[in-house]
Amino acid sequence: MALDPAQRETIRQAALAGVLRRCQLFEDLPEPDLMAVASACTVRALAKGEYLFREGQPAEGFYVIQTGVVNVHRITPDGREQVICFFRPYESFAEATLVTIDTYPAHAVATEPSQVIVVRRQEFRDLIARRPELALRMLSSMSQHLKHLVQLLQNLKGRQIEARLADWLLEHAPACPAHDQEAVLELPVSKKVLAGQLGVTSETLSRTLARFRDEGSIVVDGKRITLRDPARLRAWVAG
Repeated sequence: MALDPAQRETIRQAALAGVLRRCQLFEDLPEPDLMAVASACTVRALAKGEYLFREGQPAEGFYVIQTGVVNVHRITPDGREQVICFFRPYESFAEATLVTIDTYPAHAVATEPSQVIVVRRQEFRDLIARRPELALRMLSSMSQHLKHLVQLLQNLKGRQIEARLADWLLEHAPACPAHDQEAVLELPVSKKVLAGQLGVTSETLSRTLARFRDEGSIVVDGKRITLRDPARLRAWVAG
């Protein structure tokens, strides 16, 4: 028997609520409130390379990644892509558009086929008015993003590229090489994107990787990097 529109909407909201529950922002929300949030959501599919939004575009709401990866970045005056953050399944972003800004302050593009839940701005604002405790959750989430941005700024302003890259390699090694043992990692992004994350050109990143290779700290094989001398990399981080 065919479902009527109300039944289909209930099923749709339940499916969205199941995804939202896995987002830290909503994980402890009572079921009725979670269903209310789901009613303010739509789902958008993105192809690899498709933009979710561009800097200056009017804000429609904030987002939760269902599948895939979204790269949020800005373009520097000299035309380079400065990566702010990569967002992966069940992470939320752009919450600040709810309260402080009317347009997006950066670009967001899918780095692989992705599905994104759009939490519509005005409907969620109305929901906060009825359930003020949601505002505290939004503040917590935005504070985490601010902490990330402050750390990014400190890295870009106060550290040489060698220290930034060494720190990144050690952080992303699959097992922390605490005892100066070799570790192997596969770059999760292209070297061009990594350069954007570190705030340098692709050429500067390549030169720094070559320097680490020549001093015996790493071995580079395509996107596979072996940390041969973690102690030397930590020395770069320490300055």
